[in-house]
Amino acid sequence: MNKFKRNHHPWIYKNEIMTIKGDFEDGQIVDVFLKSGQFFARGYINTKSKITVRILTFEPKTIEQILQSRIEQAIHRRRFLLKHEQACRLIYSESDWLAGLIVDKFGPYLVIQINTLGMEKLKELSVKILLQQVEVSGIYEKSDSPARLKEGLEKRSGWIYGNGPEIIYYRSNGLTLASDLKGQKTGAFLDQRLNARALFPYAEGKECVDVFSYTGNFALHLLKYGAKHVKLIDYSQRSLQIADQLMKLNGFEGRYDLICANAFDWLKRETSLTEQYDLIVLDPPSFAKTSSAKESAERGHKEVNLRAIKLLKKPGLLVSSSCTQILSAFDFERVMQSVASDCKVNLRIACRGGQPEDHPILLGVPETEYLKFYIFEAWRRD
Repeated sequence: MNKFKRNHHPWIYKNEIMTIKGDFEDGQIVDVFLKSGQFFARGYINTKSKITVRILTFEPKTIEQILQSRIEQAIHRRRFLLKHEQACRLIYSESDWLAGLIVDKFGPYLVIQINTLGMEKLKELSVKILLQQVEVSGIYEKSDSPARLKEGLEKRSGWIYGNGPEIIYYRSNGLTLASDLKGQKTGAFLDQRLNARALFPYAEGKECVDVFSYTGNFALHLLKYGAKHVKLIDYSQRSLQIADQLMKLNGFEGRYDLICANAFDWLKRETSLTEQYDLIVLDPPSFAKTSSAKESAERGHKEVNLRAIKLLKKPGLLVSSSCTQILSAFDFERVMQSVASDCKVNLRIACRGGQPEDHPILLGVPETEYLKFYIFEAWRRD
């Protein structure tokens, strides 16, 4: 490949490669050289992917040395969290220079997700090293991301070490929460736990709605912090059943309603009614995966936020998130300004959040930054 300033990005695209020499299989470890013949990096290759090589190291180490040091370093960076938290992300893919590997810890169990062919071939060795570094009762593989299909891999889920329950309960922020191994991602959204904690000054006495609630992370925190009542809206009956269990386990009976509905449809129906809520939480799934769908993602965010603001009492609080990576914080704030204009309200940012320390952002690698979180104060314009 040609020598140019790449800021040590862990991806090498197909159009960056001049020639490929030697015999190899997709998913195999390969060396990358500059045009001058100088060694540049070592990673794994997949010629069927636009991201042809994913770099693991810029030094000529063995794969055993690479994985050992990368996994050790990732866990060492979380050592403080592991002393004080029952649940955290141990390995965050490119941010820990382990492209394609995600590992979350929930109490005595690990849940791993493998999204690339190269990391699939390294799974056995990765699990072996993980077991050397962390004492666990079981490891569950939840490799069901659509990204696997692009890598020529089938989706796969199941216990690959030991055994455990289908729903893993754990403590966080003084609450009993759950990772549903039949649910989304690795079963729980650990990236929102600090943002949920940020609701503390705003919840007391409020009538609230948690839209796209999943198993009720935000709703549980709102009730813990003194909310009068919360409605949970989600299309998954299973997720709401788990949320119901968690509400009862945490002693919040009588202070919540569960509504199984498509969030867009529910918001559309409700906006025909009068303003009725003090605080609304929106934590939607990603509206787009590729840059070509950016405009569509912006429209999706605008629609849900516009409808939510119409349901808010004025003044009121809108808690809004975006996990759409292709939308920057600047893009999202521009969308929200458009929403404010259309709704004839002022929006003031009371709190701005993002990813917690176990979901670190690697500078120069924008793909590792995705989560935007805001608490907006909304009131009518004079």
